[in-house]
Amino acid sequence: MRKIIGVAAFVAMVFTALPASAQPNDPYDYPYCLQGKQYGLPGLCQFTSYQQCQATAYGTFSYCGINPRFAYRWQPRGRRPYQER
Repeated sequence: MRKIIGVAAFVAMVFTALPASAQPNDPYDYPYCLQGKQYGLPGLCQFTSYQQCQATAYGTFSYCGINPRFAYRWQPRGRRPYQER
């Protein structure tokens, strides 16, 4: 009986942890933010397209802008071409 309860608890724990691991690593990596007085800086950054952001901003005193964390994130450096001297 203890074995069945232990297995059931393990299965419940696994199914509880799965949705959490399916979330993106950083919620601020979306390219567009809803910005305005009520959102602070950098704003509500959950939009993958400018049209989504504009549709949410419609009828409010807010606007859409580029997410600074997305625009200025670290870029990997490529290999430098060989230069003859």
